[in-house]
Amino acid sequence: MAVVIASDLGKDIAGEPLLRGISFKLERRDRMTLSGRNGAGKTTLLRMLSGEASVDSGELVLAKDVKIALHDQRPPRDLGLSLREYVLTGARELVAIEEELAGLEHAMAAGAHDEATLGRYAQAQARLEHAGGYGWRERALSSLHGLGFRDDSVLDRRLETFSGGELTRASLGRALAGAPDLLLLDEPTNHLDIESLEWLETHLASLDAAIVLVAHDRWFLEAVGTSVLELEAGRGKFFAGPWHAWRREKAAQDLALGRAVERQQAEIERLERFVTRFRAGTRARQAQSRAKKLARMERLSRGASDGASLEFSFKPPERSGRVVFELEGGAVSVGDRRLLDDVELWLERGEHVSLVGPNGAGKTTLIETLAGQRELDGTGPGPIVAGKLRTGHNVRLGFLSQHAEELSAGTARTVLEATTHLTGLTPNRARGLLGRFLFSGEEAEKPLEVLSGGERRRLSLAILVQSGANVLILDEPTNHLDLESREALEQALNEFTGSLLLVSHDRALLDAVGTRTVAIEDRTLHSYLGGWPEYVRAREDRARAAATAKAARSAPARAPASRSGSGSGKASRPKAAGSREQERLEREIEAAEASLRTLEEELSDPAAWSTPQRTAAATARHDEAKRAVDELYARWERLAG
Repeated sequence: MAVVIASDLGKDIAGEPLLRGISFKLERRDRMTLSGRNGAGKTTLLRMLSGEASVDSGELVLAKDVKIALHDQRPPRDLGLSLREYVLTGARELVAIEEELAGLEHAMAAGAHDEATLGRYAQAQARLEHAGGYGWRERALSSLHGLGFRDDSVLDRRLETFSGGELTRASLGRALAGAPDLLLLDEPTNHLDIESLEWLETHLASLDAAIVLVAHDRWFLEAVGTSVLELEAGRGKFFAGPWHAWRREKAAQDLALGRAVERQQAEIERLERFVTRFRAGTRARQAQSRAKKLARMERLSRGASDGASLEFSFKPPERSGRVVFELEGGAVSVGDRRLLDDVELWLERGEHVSLVGPNGAGKTTLIETLAGQRELDGTGPGPIVAGKLRTGHNVRLGFLSQHAEELSAGTARTVLEATTHLTGLTPNRARGLLGRFLFSGEEAEKPLEVLSGGERRRLSLAILVQSGANVLILDEPTNHLDLESREALEQALNEFTGSLLLVSHDRALLDAVGTRTVAIEDRTLHSYLGGWPEYVRAREDRARAAATAKAARSAPARAPASRSGSGSGKASRPKAAGSREQERLEREIEAAEASLRTLEEELSDPAAWSTPQRTAAATARHDEAKRAVDELYARWERLAG
């Protein structure tokens, strides 16, 4: 049964049409992603579905008693609530059912056993059971663990003590808490680290709900979406299928449309030449006929999506020394808490290194230090950084901060003033640069304080490109960028021949540009040769080895099947036999199993899997130890049989 049916929806903003002809139907476990440029109406459509914005035309039909939850980028209103209280406000219906049950139980304890009271109690109990029973609070709060709130002590902290990113994650947890039938998500991946992103992908795919979401994380869209609604030029185009299939279909349609436009344009030019040449004379009647044909012709166009898009490349960099920088004995502390201890980090000429790790692990602090934004002396406000840093020959560093703080330097008030101040370009040349980053004409005179997050990021990229740096240190460069701009950045970084140190939660970007991955694990850094896929494989191999070791420690000792003929079918250890050979094999089996358990405990250490070479060696040692045990058991069974 459908959860929501939209038929020819329309919406006007300030008297101008924003959306027209939006139609789709969603059932439980349908997950529709919204695609469109910034300003296409994606957030407005979510608010129309939630009831926060009116539907100006068309029909919106929701299933009976449907529960709707909306998560967007607006911060919580009541910052005096604790995190626990705020998240549970997303399940007001369940709280109301519990309160109703408590009231009825109190009435029944006072002697009210009439049929109406008992019936109301049974109905309320059934509604609560349908929502998962009395354990719903624990399940609701468990979502916070998946979203990065892994310490239960934070549940009772007031919202006013959290950062903006933490409040955004709290809002997402609140939307998930009430087990909605229709879940509306606007940029749910913002401020999530990779571990939380992977948890959210799995969680959304498991929900028995219809989901509509807006996101710019390409891997997330591919993992979660089952259909796409494209908003273009105010119209909606529904595609039933995953995100990658829609991209392929759209590329084919755009290519076909482009060819059709070119053919039509050639025909128009041919007809116009004929009309101009034979307007007067013996062929005037034919020219008149062709002029009418031109007037009736419905002109094809490439559409709004073919407007200006971001395209840029970095300047060919000067050659630096072989070693760009090298950090030894690095440490990062916040108060009494040590985030990183005795770490080593290096970057060589031409390397593209990805630095990954959970939120709060010290990534930003570390790269700000490497970029010269923090002192490396173990003192100062905020996080304390210590260690020894050596910088190579002819290093020209370009740094892109997470929140574009570099734009606040100096007294610049407009986009153009900031560009001339930070690049040294003349105003005319600065305008040429800004035009490549979609700041044309009056856009270049925009005040800095009114820029959107995406505009600030594009301006920062323009200044970075002009710098001519041969070493780039980038902190979440895809923040606030739309899909087309992310892909433009990806291509530019792929073509950049200098050195790159990248911090990002965009796995598509990590996969595309990384040649080595450095991961923060257990308060230290582990280097993995290869890009993101190689790191993921090493991480999964390590997790499997740890699980095997844990199972070996908790499971009873392995033994061959009994051949006593008792018919029990249970495994048992080799029993003492008259044969000395059997006794010797039993001792060898015990020793081999003990060696295997010791090895598996050793391989549960992440350091054993920190490089491809160590991973290969650890796998070979584990396989050899298991083979030795298997061979001894096979020999014992042959002897016993």
